[in-house]
Amino acid sequence: MAAPGARSEPPLPERSYTVSRPVFSELLFQQRHERRLQERRTLRDSLARSCSCSRKRALGVVKSLLPMLDWLPKYRIKDWLLSDVISGVSTGLVGTLQGMAYALLAAVPIEYGLYSAFFPILTYFIFGTSRHISVGPFPVVSLMVGSVVLSMVPDEHFVTPGGNGSALNTTLVDTIINTEARDAQRVLIASTLTLLVGIIQLIFGSLQIGFIVRYLADPLVGGFTTAAAFQVLVSQLKIVLNVSTKNYNGILSIIYTLIEIFQNIGNTNLADFIAGLLTIIICMAVKELNDRFKHKIPVPIPIEVIVTIIATAISYGANLEENYNAGIVKSIPSGFLPPILPPVEKFSEMLTASFSIAVVAYAIAVSVGKVYATKHDYTIDGNQEFIAFGISNIFSGFFSCFVATTALSRTAVQESTGGKTQIAGIISAGIVMIAIVALGKLLEPLQKSVLAAVVIANLKGMFMQVCDVPRLWRQNKMDAVIWVFTCIMSIILGLDLGLLAGLLFGLLTVVLRVQFPSWNDLGNIPSTDIYKSIKNYKTIEELQGVKIVRFSGPIFYGNVDGFKKCIKSTVGFDAIRVYNKRLKALRRIQKLIKKGQLKATKNGIISDGGSLNNAFEADEDIEDPKELDIPTKEIEFQVDWNSELPVKVNVPKVPIHSLVLDCGAVSFLDVVGVRSLRMIVKEFQRIDVNVYFASLQDHVIKQMEKCGFFDDNNRKDTLFLTIHDAILYLQNQVKAQEGQDPILEMITLIQECKDPLELMEEKMTQEELDVQEEAMRSLAS
Repeated sequence: MAAPGARSEPPLPERSYTVSRPVFSELLFQQRHERRLQERRTLRDSLARSCSCSRKRALGVVKSLLPMLDWLPKYRIKDWLLSDVISGVSTGLVGTLQGMAYALLAAVPIEYGLYSAFFPILTYFIFGTSRHISVGPFPVVSLMVGSVVLSMVPDEHFVTPGGNGSALNTTLVDTIINTEARDAQRVLIASTLTLLVGIIQLIFGSLQIGFIVRYLADPLVGGFTTAAAFQVLVSQLKIVLNVSTKNYNGILSIIYTLIEIFQNIGNTNLADFIAGLLTIIICMAVKELNDRFKHKIPVPIPIEVIVTIIATAISYGANLEENYNAGIVKSIPSGFLPPILPPVEKFSEMLTASFSIAVVAYAIAVSVGKVYATKHDYTIDGNQEFIAFGISNIFSGFFSCFVATTALSRTAVQESTGGKTQIAGIISAGIVMIAIVALGKLLEPLQKSVLAAVVIANLKGMFMQVCDVPRLWRQNKMDAVIWVFTCIMSIILGLDLGLLAGLLFGLLTVVLRVQFPSWNDLGNIPSTDIYKSIKNYKTIEELQGVKIVRFSGPIFYGNVDGFKKCIKSTVGFDAIRVYNKRLKALRRIQKLIKKGQLKATKNGIISDGGSLNNAFEADEDIEDPKELDIPTKEIEFQVDWNSELPVKVNVPKVPIHSLVLDCGAVSFLDVVGVRSLRMIVKEFQRIDVNVYFASLQDHVIKQMEKCGFFDDNNRKDTLFLTIHDAILYLQNQVKAQEGQDPILEMITLIQECKDPLELMEEKMTQEELDVQEEAMRSLAS
């Protein structure tokens, strides 16, 4: 009910319109309105046009490959520079801390996380199309990189003899692992993987196949990132507790890790645990305040930076490493490493994982970029983003970085603090560079548990995606199933296999939706040309003797059986079974005529009054082989099959004379689909039901022509522009047939049948003729 004083919306006035036009079949429409001839270009013409060059086109190509040349000359220094500087400084501080934290996920030393937060920004500034995303490490991608690194460079390969024995009977503790050699090898593997991912992304972008990310549906990405967040939580939990475990990878690795963590939980370092727990609580509380009061707070509170500074000071002042055996960063080398060529011979061992990492990294970046592009009214080029991240990762691979994409939290900071362009990204890279060159030594007392806690605190948004499942279930149950399936598989099988399983399952649901599309039995709204589903509306009238079927999907080899079933369900009978039963009845009648139990005259047939009718058969589809030997073409009867027959063969009733197939929602046909349509038309024509097609799209008709659908029995004049055209046409046909004398078409005898013709020459009494007339009337159509 509207509130008092509120103005309610006036109802829309009813309007009507009248259209007067001919009843158009496709053939008549094409005769009245000449179709345009489609220009067909040869391969030579297409190549000549694509290879032609002009100054304008060359400039457009250069700007598309180097988007910086498009937006940088238009940069408004007075309006944007101050905002970009503030945004760049804030993002750089957060990026520095996150780079160090995400290095733990990638299983490489912390300083390489700083490199990964610096180098990718330099190239994305030139080649990227998004103005707001902050390029660098992301927890899900970092964890995927870490899983490859740990599988190829496990601790077991670097065990050295311990104090009480050889490497065979020692446990894996820090004192017996050559960490320096292990870390160096892991950095090489991570940088090699980064180079390979960049090459794959560059190839995808060059081939213009950025559409591949469309197959990563939102429910699939949601389930995958939630599972990845759980994987990240478990991987960082052992760092917060400072308990040693083996590095498990592959199927059920997360379960094994949890079991070992709880087995060793008694060895928890209280100093690390308390520092990590406090960091998680404080960071999540302040982030909640930032979200709740984001309209009142001009700049989000950089709580990660503040906590890190305080934790570093406490650790240094209390000397937590020596007094409480806390795990600290220890050493961060200053400066940059010279570029090196990663060992490309390792490509074959990481090719499969690199594909999933390349696609996931790209999908995350493009998804975030599109959100902010829509918000600020500009567009990003998906294929160019592939190229931009490909070049960034190739460039970063030579400088010992791991795979870069974008992070939601950093991008949110960059945008919310006023960032206008990638100038803010360059400034943030400058802040990271200062940390690499000058501030690294100051962060050496920082506890690793604090960095792990910062990672965990940033997972809140991913875990909150679980709340999307009830909403998805209400909106679309299949999407909810995809979300849950992908999440569970990613947890059980690992991120790479889980993503593949979710992608295949999502594609399977698409196949099932196409294979089993919806269909409707349509009826007419009286005095209109509107046709709607009979099940959905009360005022719909079903036309007498006509069935209208709308099939909402393509007709191809995968769903032709479903298409036939929906037609059978709508009309209420099986055309093949009806034909076979009628054939059996005709054979039985002919057999009885030859036995003398039925008599044929020029007006019809009657049963012999003194003989019994032995023609009864149960309602079965099993044919008598002897009856099949009787040729059915010797005598044909035009019979009203819906009336009582002179033989008791159970023939299904056919209450319709026309079937209209609404093909407006049929997007394409294949060869099997066209062949099936031909068979359907033939099956219904054999039982005197005409089939008409309505609303066929031009390209579907063209496909039917190519596949040889049209012949003497399947003509174009059975194709109509709309359902109403088809209905008006068949109604006129029925009226024309009703004007003819049905008595003249009751029963037709083929001249080749000799026995019945001899019966016609017999002299019959007037009483027999009267009975014959009565039987003939009951049979006649």
